[in-house]
Order: sequence, then C-alpha cells, then structure tokens
Amino acid sequence: MAATFRRRLQRGAASTAVAALVLAALTASQAPGATGDAAAKRQPAPPPADVPIDGGSGYYTDLPPLNSPVPPPGSDHNGQGPATGRGPAEAGLPATVLAAYKKAASALGTDDPGCRLPWQLLAGIGKVESGQARGGAVDAEGTTLRPILGPQLNGRGFARITDTDNGRYDGDLTHDRAVGPMQFIPSTWSTGGPDGAGWGADGNGDGKKDPHNVFDAALAAGGYLCAGGRDLTAQDDLDRAILGYNHSEEYLRTVLSWYAFYRNGTHEVPDGKGVLPVHRDAGRHDDNGGRSEGRRHHGHGGKPDKSPRPGGSGKPGKGHKPGKGQQHDPGKPGRPDGTGPTPGGTEPPSQKPTPSPEPPTGPAHPTALVRVGDKDLSTTAGAEFATPPQVRAQDAEGKAVAGAPVRFTLPAATDARFPGDATAVTVKTDKNGLATAPTLRAGDRTGAFRIRVTTVAHTAPAVELGATVKARPAPKADKLARTSDKELTATAGKAFAEDAVEIKATYQDKIAAGVAVTATMVTDDPKQPVENDKGPYFKDPEATGAAKHKPVRTLTGLTTDADGLLKLPKIYTDAHPGTFLLRLTTADGAVLTVKLKVAAAAGS
Repeated sequence: MAATFRRRLQRGAASTAVAALVLAALTASQAPGATGDAAAKRQPAPPPADVPIDGGSGYYTDLPPLNSPVPPPGSDHNGQGPATGRGPAEAGLPATVLAAYKKAASALGTDDPGCRLPWQLLAGIGKVESGQARGGAVDAEGTTLRPILGPQLNGRGFARITDTDNGRYDGDLTHDRAVGPMQFIPSTWSTGGPDGAGWGADGNGDGKKDPHNVFDAALAAGGYLCAGGRDLTAQDDLDRAILGYNHSEEYLRTVLSWYAFYRNGTHEVPDGKGVLPVHRDAGRHDDNGGRSEGRRHHGHGGKPDKSPRPGGSGKPGKGHKPGKGQQHDPGKPGRPDGTGPTPGGTEPPSQKPTPSPEPPTGPAHPTALVRVGDKDLSTTAGAEFATPPQVRAQDAEGKAVAGAPVRFTLPAATDARFPGDATAVTVKTDKNGLATAPTLRAGDRTGAFRIRVTTVAHTAPAVELGATVKARPAPKADKLARTSDKELTATAGKAFAEDAVEIKATYQDKIAAGVAVTATMVTDDPKQPVENDKGPYFKDPEATGAAKHKPVRTLTGLTTDADGLLKLPKIYTDAHPGTFLLRLTTADGAVLTVKLKVAAAAGS
C-alpha cells in the first residue's frame, strides 16, 4: 500500500500540501382548488413501495371512548404525572404536541391548500403511533425526552430493512427501526421521499430535520399524507394516505376513529400529562426492545393480516365493524353524544373504562445544577472523553432531585458529538440526583469549549462544563528497515527501478503508522554526513518548466501508511558513478542508511 506524500522539497523545490429504500406516496388525482405554485408542488408521487412509512411497525390499538370529548374535571391531574386509563380525558392533547399538529397543518394549508389537511388527522396518527409522544414527554423545543423506537425491522413479522443510517436516528447498526413521535423509518426520513430527498422536514425552524422532534415529525407526516395531489376531504384519498402510513385495514379503522373523536372536540393539557395508551398491537416491541404479548393482527407490504385480535372471536377486526351503506364525511364526525358513525362507517364497541393505577407523583423541580468533578473534561482529537459530562440536580435545601430531565448542549464551535452525531441530549437524574450524559467523542477540531447544561423546565440556572480537545500525539517510530534485501543498482544517467526503496517503520516492535520520515542523499563522511551535491536525486513531480528537472536531494514530509510502509518516489542518477548513501530519519531518532550503487555508463 503506497504511502501518502506531503512533500516539502529543499534546494529550490516547491511546497504543497448508503443504499436507501425509496418510499413513495400512493398516487391520486390533482385535487380541485390547488392552483399556481401549490399545484406545481403537488405532482403525483412515485408508485407505492412495498414498505409503508412506519415500516409496518406495530401500533397502539386503544379506541376512543364513546363519550363526547369534553375537558375532564381537574384536567391537570392535580399536578401529577401522565394519566392512564380511558374516558373524557382522552380528548386532552399535550400542549407542545397539539401546537406541532396545528403548526404543521397551517404550513401545509399555505403550501398545499388543495390537500385540506386537518390537524386532527395528524393527532389521530400520532395517538396510534406513539400515544402523542408518550403523553407529551417532550422538552420545550418539542424533542422527546427519550427516544421512541419501534421494533427492529429484521423481517420477522415486520418489513426487513437493514441499517441505512449507521444508527444515527435509531441507535441500531444492524437494522432500521421506526423512530420518533410519528414513527418514521430512518431510510424514509432521510432518502425515501420524492427525488430521493427524504420526507424529513424542519417544522420548528431550527435548521435541523429531527424525527425525534414532534414539530419536524408532524410536518413531515403531513407532507407525506398530502403527497400525490391528494385531497384529504375525499374518502379514497384519505384512506390511501392512511394505508400508505401502515397498510392494515385495522390500522385504518383505528386512525379514522381517533380522527373523528378529535374533530368532535379537544382541549389542551400540560406536556407530560396526556393520557397514555394501554393496548399495543400484539408483536410490537417496546422502546427498550422488549416484545409485547399476543399476536400481530396486521402485516406489511400491502397485505393486511386477517388474523383475529387478541381476545377476539376469531373474526378479523372485531370491534371495528363497518356500518352498512355509510359514507365518510370529515365534516360530520358523528353526533355530539359520540354514538354516531365514525369515519369510514366504523362504530367502536361499547367499552368499560380500564381500571388504572394511581398516577405517580411527578419529580420535584430542581433549583440548582452543580457540576460534578473539579477538573474540566479533556481528551485528544478523535478519542472519547474518559469521563462523561455530569451534573447534580438539587432543591433549595441542597437535597438531590431524582427524575428531573436535564439537557446537555454542545456549542457550534466544536465538532465533538454525542452518540448518533447529536449536538444535544436530554437525560433524567437518577436517585442520587445525578444527570450523566452519554459518551462524548471528540472530533478533529482542537481547543477548549463549554458544554451548556440546563433543566428542561428551566427551573434552575444553567451551568457550563469546560472541555478541551488536544492534538493527537505525533506517531513514533524507533526502527526503520527495508522490506527487501535486494541490492539497489542503476546506470549513470538512468533511474533506479520504480519504487525501488520501500521501508517499514515500527515502534516497540509494533507497526508505526503515520510517521513522518525525511529522506536525504548524504555524503559518506562518517563524522558529519551532509547533503550530497552529486549522485542520485529525486524530482519534484509538481514543479513546472525548468524546475521540473532540477535535482532534489532532500525530501521531508514523507509519511508511512496504515501498515507502517513507505515507498520512496523514483530515484534518478546523474553522470557520476560510484556508491552513494540515502539516509532516512524520523523525529524520534530512528535512522536507516541505504546504499545506492551507480555503474558507469557504457563508453564513458
């Protein structure tokens, strides 16, 4: 393997120094009312792919209550954590999540008015896909407090999608997983949209497209639902859009039921206090990779599974029986008492509220963040920091606060990154009040920077942790040796064989890669060898004109490759015959002297 040369020539010489799945929306006719620029944006999407937008992942199968959605008494749950169970509280949508749905619908209403996307449809999908981001467990910017991950898409009951993002979004280096509040698969988010650009969107205007952010995910989902010139007030277009998200008739009916429920009325609840779904589609993995019990009742690739729901009678879709002769009208979601037809003519069965445990008491709000450790963090370029960033959250009495979300944010001045190439992470404090960021890895940029640490609720002053990235230590070599013992000979006026001199550098008998080597043609004075002015020489391949042929007898900046090997450039000879010396040295004192024999030219 040839070494890379960065030559600094003396004596007049010049110095120089993935496969991705393409996911497309289902095609539909251009909707009326879309004209001008909007119509141009709403060209039919490519034909449907075998894999739906969420990769055929499982979903929550809870159905909306039969009661009309009205604000429940004490909708703030008395200041406690997320509520579980059923009832009118289901109409409460977490504030940030609700804002994301409305913002996305408003943006698409401007960019694509012919689509007529209602925000309640995004809410219906968000409920089924992630339980409204786990009841609104998001920070002030709308990013989930911990990743929401679907099952590994390894082909066992789901689509098979090998890793396309190097684990950037889902942390999985073998297969993709659906990620975020709207459960996009990474390949769909980054490259699976029209023209291979991906469906990812920047919904909050921060310059990033993050599937874990509910503003970004909601806008991306809306863009997908509107694709192909769909008019979502038309039954066929609405059904096709939802089925493209997850191709299951049961999924379609479940989403339509929530869509109708939310159109009948909603109210806002604080983040983190939305109602959490109870029932998952059987076979779905939880966020930690575990598998829920039961059987799956839908497949992927466009073929709904007809197997019965858990606890059902053996008939597919029990509890979602389509009404006869009923047509869906998004403007008529049902009677105020909730007993009328739901979208698609579906009627949820009579359900008894599921008993739920007492909601847990929420964590106390920390009033101070205290750095842990007296010294700033330090590492070398490209290496991990040995100690992760860490702070302690405490209350006004100095007691540890457990369960408080804390955010670590890196400045733009550094290329250090958290796992997944993240520049910010949110973690919760442990029982001792410690918030420990994941492993931080330095980039190539050296220098000092500050890590900003804040509480998500902004109840404590921010603190900053110092960090320094030092330059990598120069590679060392304590021995140089030729890789061949063949005698090096040439005729005066001719050149030695191409790549005649190859050496290997080692340090403590181990390969020494990236070692700088200097090559000099020297005199044979045993006391003080100096650069020779006659005999073998190098040429500067980057020189032009007369300088191109000028002899160069010292090369610096030669570097050994990953295997510790270095092949010297071509060596030329002048008219002088004899035995000459080539001396190779390193900064650490390793020296190798090579003999070059030059025979006299014929007839000289």
